[in-house]
This record gives sequence, C-alpha cells and structure tokens, in this order.
Amino acid sequence: MKINWGTGIVIAIIAFMSFIMFMVVTMITDKKYDHDLVTEKYYQKELAYQKNIDAIKNVKELKEAIRTEKTPLGLKIFFPSSFNLNEIKGKVFLYRPSNKQLDFEMPISITDTYLLVPEKNLLEGRWNMDISFTYNTKEYLFQKELIY
Repeated sequence: MKINWGTGIVIAIIAFMSFIMFMVVTMITDKKYDHDLVTEKYYQKELAYQKNIDAIKNVKELKEAIRTEKTPLGLKIFFPSSFNLNEIKGKVFLYRPSNKQLDFEMPISITDTYLLVPEKNLLEGRWNMDISFTYNTKEYLFQKELIY
C-alpha cells in the first residue's frame, strides 16, 4: 500500500492530537502534578497586606535581628536580647509549599532564651516560616525561607 502526502499529513495530525490528549489526561489525573494554592484565604490576606508591610518594616528596624539555628532537637528561634521574652505574644507558622498537609502553627511560648520548634514536626526540605508577634503594642512580621 502506497501512502501519498495527503494521507501522511492526516496521520501526522492525528498522531500529534493523540499525543496532546495523552499529555492533558496525564496532567489532570496524576497526583504528582497536583498543586494547591500556597494559602487558602488568598484574597482576604491580600487586603490586609499594608499591615504586613509595616510589620516587616518594624522587624528590619530592630537593632538585633531575629535568627534561627538548626539543632538535633529542632529549630531554635532567637529573638533580640533587648526584648523581655515574657512579653512577646504571637505565633509561628511554618508551611511547606509542596504539601499543605505538613503546614502547622504554634504559639510563641519561650521557656529559655529561644523558641524551639520540635524536630518531629519538620521534615527535610524547603519550608517558609512566618513569625508574627507583638511586643509593646508594636506588630512585627519576620519571614524566612528555610531548607531543613
């Protein structure tokens, strides 16, 4: 059987369309390609963004920076030494961009000179950390990307 150029074009178009359909079905059904929004209430958070900008500015104006340290016990978060640690009120939110089931939030309760995020809560990989707290009626927001 001899295939002329018109039949070859039709076969090429059908093969291309089949490949595209295969890729579309694979992307829709495979869990490996399933990505969620980073945060749930995205639009409500966007409306309060100026408040966050001011809180981030307050963190940058601190004389001593907030720092983190990875230890065998977990992640230690050190606040400025000039702060009275008992007066810090707020929360630490760690979220994993690749899997929202691993996200967690914990209140700031400092027993020593640092806040400890237990190692059992942190899997290896990339984390985004938001520490939002108030000290002397001033709001602060510290954001950092971590590789744990």
